[in-house]
Amino acid sequence: MKILLVYPQYPDTFWSFKHALRFISKKATFPPLGLLTVAAMLPQEWEKKLVDLNITTLTDKDLKWADYVFLSGMVAQQASAREIIDRCNELGTKIVAGGPFFGPGYEDFGFDEIDHLVFGEAEDVLPLFVDDVEKGCAKHIYSSDQFPDIKKTPVPLWSLINKRKYQSMVIQYSRGCPFNCEFCDIVILNGHTPRTKGKNQIVAELEALYTSGWRGGVFFVDDNFIGNKRKLKSEVLPAIIEWMQERKHPFSFFTEASINLADDEQLMRLMSAAGFNMVFVGIESPNEESLMECNKLPNKNRDLLAAVKKIQRYGLQVQGGFIVGFDSDPPSIFKSQIEFIQKSGIVTAMVGVLMAPPGTRLYERLRKENRLLPKGSGDNTDGSTNFIPAMGLDMLVKGYRQVLEGIYGPRQYYERIKTFLREYRPGNRRKFGVSLIQLIALVRSAWVLGVKEKGRVHYWKLFAWTLLRRPRSFALSMTLAVQGFHFRKVAEKVRASLTGDIGTLERAGE
Repeated sequence: MKILLVYPQYPDTFWSFKHALRFISKKATFPPLGLLTVAAMLPQEWEKKLVDLNITTLTDKDLKWADYVFLSGMVAQQASAREIIDRCNELGTKIVAGGPFFGPGYEDFGFDEIDHLVFGEAEDVLPLFVDDVEKGCAKHIYSSDQFPDIKKTPVPLWSLINKRKYQSMVIQYSRGCPFNCEFCDIVILNGHTPRTKGKNQIVAELEALYTSGWRGGVFFVDDNFIGNKRKLKSEVLPAIIEWMQERKHPFSFFTEASINLADDEQLMRLMSAAGFNMVFVGIESPNEESLMECNKLPNKNRDLLAAVKKIQRYGLQVQGGFIVGFDSDPPSIFKSQIEFIQKSGIVTAMVGVLMAPPGTRLYERLRKENRLLPKGSGDNTDGSTNFIPAMGLDMLVKGYRQVLEGIYGPRQYYERIKTFLREYRPGNRRKFGVSLIQLIALVRSAWVLGVKEKGRVHYWKLFAWTLLRRPRSFALSMTLAVQGFHFRKVAEKVRASLTGDIGTLERAGE
């Protein structure tokens, strides 16, 4: 069999970092871990190629070569996925699709045009498909209501990608989250009970990346890395620390975690010692009533600002996810979000409009209240939504524009970097040497941000302040400055689109 694994293109969103990646001559932030892992599950004798449309183009020659196209993606990639499916159908190439988007709740996308669908996780289901293919009797749908043991998940097939095109590599330690936020579909996809890999398995995956020549950032893609704190502290992190010391710290790590990380000082110390320097946290809202509404359990009844600053002081930069559009949001929520983000020093603040993914408790509640709209884009940072908000669509859209203007402008953004660096206490780990790419990126950033952009005076103030006050964090400061350029580019596009969309959204609500 000849298998072509295809990853759809992401739209230009806050998450893509497209405009920032150009400074370091990279094409995409992360490679498609799911497809690389699936490739490792397929029979070794099958030929395999991978095309990531965020890196390169998909040719008719590629499609004609393949016996099957394996397609995976998330909701935000649906436009690109649609194009891939249409091209496969035109050329008669069979499609096998799976992943978060290709599952129950999204059937109206046109699943009947896909030859084979794999619902759920691949470990238990994919072998059934492979067996049927070899027997010549493959079915349309393969599914399982069980959550597989990920201790049997193989090392991703890294040989299929050109790692130099990516900003960071990826690894997975666990699946599942112990919490049950109303708007989140993670527990539907991966369950409540965190399933984890063993320490030897994680070390083997790190060794595979190291042996392949990678040096740099590695993202643990877990939706909540600290779902099983005991195992992390007693087994996994000590094993990573030992491996990193033996290999002279070739990687830096970042991941996603709930805010209750701030309650466990031992865990934060171990993460910092292991090489973690950044964590994404779902803050969602500074409004307590909104947190109660969505059952954001770890965030309720706590000083969120103090928790963020505590994590920063343990050497972990906090990236934050924020949401507007809850029923409990008051008209002042937009100003409150801006003030919280600025005071917290969360430089990478991803603010999105609330969405109701199919299957979630939020989706079912809104369906019963007859408030659902046609499915949104899946990109909650483009201002779109798929339900009628309690505050009204007009107020929500205008308020979202206010937030974008209030946190991504050069003055506010650069000031937030300084607020963060005042709290941040980086760990005493070996520093990476300055590469030619980094020097080129610094020159490019100085030209674009310090000469061409309107906010250049604020850039040079940050430049000088960091050199004088926080010289150890100069590279980090300039990296964050470049990321700000990307955020402003996307925010400008979103604000422009929202200006013309308010009337359209109001008509949809009617």
